[in-house]
Amino acid sequence: MNAGNARTLFVAAGLGLSSFSAAAADLRAEVDRLTQDLQPHLVEDRRWFHQHPELSNGEVNTAVYIAKRLRKLGLSVQTGVAKTGVVAVLQGGKPGPVIALRADMDGLPVVEEVDVPFKSTVKTTFDGKNVGAMHACGHDSHMSVLLGVAEVATKLKAEWPGTLKLIFQPAEEGAPTGEHGGAEQMVKEGVLSKAPKPEVIFGLHVFAQWDADQLAVRSGGAMASSDDLTITVRGKQTHGARPWAGVDPIVVSAQIIEGLQTVVSRQMDISQEPVVVTIGKIEGGVRGNIIPDEVVMKGTLRALDTGMQQDLQQRVIRTAEKIAEAAGATAKVDVGAGHAYPVTFNDPKLTARMLPTLERVAGPGKVLDVPAMMGAEDFSFFQQQIPGLFVFIGARTPGDSPANWPANHSPLFKLDEAMLPLGVRTLANLALDYATSPGG
Repeated sequence: MNAGNARTLFVAAGLGLSSFSAAAADLRAEVDRLTQDLQPHLVEDRRWFHQHPELSNGEVNTAVYIAKRLRKLGLSVQTGVAKTGVVAVLQGGKPGPVIALRADMDGLPVVEEVDVPFKSTVKTTFDGKNVGAMHACGHDSHMSVLLGVAEVATKLKAEWPGTLKLIFQPAEEGAPTGEHGGAEQMVKEGVLSKAPKPEVIFGLHVFAQWDADQLAVRSGGAMASSDDLTITVRGKQTHGARPWAGVDPIVVSAQIIEGLQTVVSRQMDISQEPVVVTIGKIEGGVRGNIIPDEVVMKGTLRALDTGMQQDLQQRVIRTAEKIAEAAGATAKVDVGAGHAYPVTFNDPKLTARMLPTLERVAGPGKVLDVPAMMGAEDFSFFQQQIPGLFVFIGARTPGDSPANWPANHSPLFKLDEAMLPLGVRTLANLALDYATSPGG
């Protein structure tokens, strides 16, 4: 975190480390001690998850493993939430607020290429195709961290202030076509509105672009909204030698693709926040001398502000429809018909309030003030309901070259397991400090 931003946030928060009581300080010290002792167990859990990945809405064995561990700790556990999700409640011995902590559970349809003893060799199906499965986005570490928080908090239950609601969420990567799932479905099923009802939620995500002893945070829009985009252009089929006898949807589609880029470059005020329009797939035609009836394009829309997200959607629809109309064709535009995630928005007041916690947990100079990411996260659905803070945590070995650490979703993705205790301490201390700080 650069000094100027850190100073601003500290002032906005109106608190410092000295505001915590001696009892809270003792409890934090116990969290640190217990977490250090827990390292072998954290690694064991993470490697089991890594070796047994399951895709979105299919996290059956993962849920069984999590529920068994939580019940062994004596917690109240609910399974089958949003199909395969697990929710546990830990009631502390001291009064305090209800705080939710979240970890995601699903792997990706990726064949792992990392040569480790716990490498995934799982084979499964995705979208009708035979694929591998891999925790290529670090969700294995997220689950291990949250189980670690559960174990530490249970050992300190008598002194723990308030209640923890531990949310193990399926399908963060998106439910299969035709299914519902993820954070949105958990919200619909009452995970935040049913007792005990949390007033705030914390989560974290591992990224290989930072060191395993670093935390990163962004106040406000931290990750982009994501809207699936499908544009179906209808023309009139004809012989390729007589284009004037039909309406060419391929040419119209090319014009639409060009036109959509001017939505970003000429219509949106990107001095406020960036937006992205990407067409990643286009299908049309069967052979070179036939102009087809139809072309289907698929893409994604990204924004970091909810108002700009809605404006972008309307401009994309209008641009595609009007370009098609000018050529005598039609364009049907579906926005968000598949996956549609809101902006991952870190509540500025909450971010400022918890910054001292992050600084203390990670240490001086280890909390980074980072630009927003254009990737998306369905943690955003929780943040639409209650204030939430989503923190990034590094995955690469400190001092090693970034070139040796492939990005999330790569078949070569890996992480330094030294981040696991930092993850436990981060979530546990966020919960403790929120419960015991002024206003908590």
